[in-house]
Amino acid sequence: MASEVILILGGARSGKSLFAQQLATQLGERVLFVATGAPMDEEMRRRIELHRKARPKTWRTLETTTSVAKAINEHIEDADVVILDCLALFVSNFMGNAPDSEDINALESDIVDELNRLLERKKRKKASLIIVSNEVGMGIVPPYPVGRAYRDLLGRANQFIAHCADRVYLMVAGIPLQLKGDEK
Repeated sequence: MASEVILILGGARSGKSLFAQQLATQLGERVLFVATGAPMDEEMRRRIELHRKARPKTWRTLETTTSVAKAINEHIEDADVVILDCLALFVSNFMGNAPDSEDINALESDIVDELNRLLERKKRKKASLIIVSNEVGMGIVPPYPVGRAYRDLLGRANQFIAHCADRVYLMVAGIPLQLKGDEK
């Protein structure tokens, strides 16, 4: 089976992660799960622990908040499939670690550079790549500048990956709607 890039978008609790896991099991046995969530507080620690328990024990897990492409390259080994869960947290982490988070154009350029590195490494390793992300363009306009900057950056990152992806799905109430690619 040829490797491919798959983007799964959706709102909170739309079934994105579960669908990503189901797709991964169809694409290969050796899965590298890349988690971008950081345990910033007790509630997030509990969420991360629940996600860990929900994944098959045979999967390898890599937890990284930034430099995702480099981390995947160092740990991909013989993986058939890489799941990046999720792009939304990666963008948030990226913003939090940026020296000048006010310059949205520079941040966008840096994020796209990192995503290009991720896609290039994926091509060299021949593993399918499933990227999970939140769709943030359907809600209200955030009332504060950093919220609007985050929404804009994530929206652009989602568009960039969607353009490069072989398949794109939108999850609504646990139902995958295929937006791009051949039906599988």
